[in-house]
Amino acid sequence: MADSRAERIAEFIGPLRVEPGTKVNLAEDFDPGYKAGIRRKRDGVELLRSGVELLADYQRRLAAQETYGVVVCLQALDAGGKDGTIRHVMSGVNPQGVRVTSFKAPSAEELDHDFLWRYARSLPRRGEIGIFNRSHYEEVLVVRVHPEHLVRQRLPGAARGPDVWERRYRAINDWERYLNDNGFKLVKLFLNLSKEEQRTRFLRRIDIPERNWKFSAADVRERARWDDYQEAFSQMLSATSTKWAPWYVVPADHKWFARICAGAVLAHTFIGLDPQYPHVSDRTRKELAEVKRDLEREAPEGAAADPYEAAAGTAAKPRKKKSKHPGGQR
Repeated sequence: MADSRAERIAEFIGPLRVEPGTKVNLAEDFDPGYKAGIRRKRDGVELLRSGVELLADYQRRLAAQETYGVVVCLQALDAGGKDGTIRHVMSGVNPQGVRVTSFKAPSAEELDHDFLWRYARSLPRRGEIGIFNRSHYEEVLVVRVHPEHLVRQRLPGAARGPDVWERRYRAINDWERYLNDNGFKLVKLFLNLSKEEQRTRFLRRIDIPERNWKFSAADVRERARWDDYQEAFSQMLSATSTKWAPWYVVPADHKWFARICAGAVLAHTFIGLDPQYPHVSDRTRKELAEVKRDLEREAPEGAAADPYEAAAGTAAKPRKKKSKHPGGQR
C-alpha cells in the first residue's frame, strides 16, 4: 500500500519537476493553470487533507529520529500564494518542529557578509523543517533584475563582472550539495503565476478593505518588470535544478491545486528520507515492562490497568478491590 502511494505521488509530481541539465523557458514549458485533470476544487480538498495527515506523521518521525533536517524554499512573484501555501500545507504539523523565515531586504549587518550568510544562519536543526519564504534565490532573481542591489553588496570589482550570475549559480549548487551530504534535504518550490491571475489578485487586494494591507505600490512597479523576471526565473531553473536539489514548478493560478502540489512534493521528499522512530534496546524494553507493571498496580478500583490498551481492546479486566475478610465473610 505504501509503495503504491509513493508511486502515485511520484507520478503526480513528475510533470512539475525540472529535469537537471535541461534548459527551461518558463512561459513555454510550464502552464500556470495546469490542474492534472482535477476539475473541481472540492475533489482537491480531500487530497490536500490526506497529504496534511501524511506530512504530520512523517514530521513526528523526523523529529524523533533527529538525523535529517528539511529546508523548504518557496519562490514566487508577488501574490503568488506563498503565505497561503505555508498555512494550509503545514496545518497538521507540530509548530515546535517548524520554523518559517521570511527574507526581506538585507540589513546593514547582512550586507557586511557573503550573500549566503543570512540564509545559512536560518537553517533548521536536525529533526526540524525550515521554511524559507523567499530564499537565497533572491540573490539571482531580484538582484539580477535590479543590479543596483549588487552595488550595495560592496563586492570587489572583479566579482561584479559579467560572469557573476554563473558564479552565484555554482556557489548555490555547491552549498546545497554540501547541505544534502550532511543530511539537510532541500525542497525547492517555484509557484508559477500567470500575469492575468496576478492582476486579478492585485485588484482583489485593493477592492477588499480587509486585504488592503497586503498591497503595495511597489508590487505594481515590479509587475512592470514581468518579462525580466520571467527570464531570470528561466535562467535560475535551468542552472540550479540538480539531482540533489531539483526544482518543482507549481502551477499557482488555482490556489487549492498549488497547495496539493506543494504537499505532494513534500510527501515525496519525506517518503524518500523515510525517517523512523529510534530503536529501543532489549534492556530498555525490559525496564519499560517493569515500569508498566508498577503503573498498572496503581490503577484505582474499577479503572483499566492500562487505559491505552483498553481503548485498543487488548487490556486486562479492570482491577477489583480486595475484600478485607477472607471469603468475603464477616
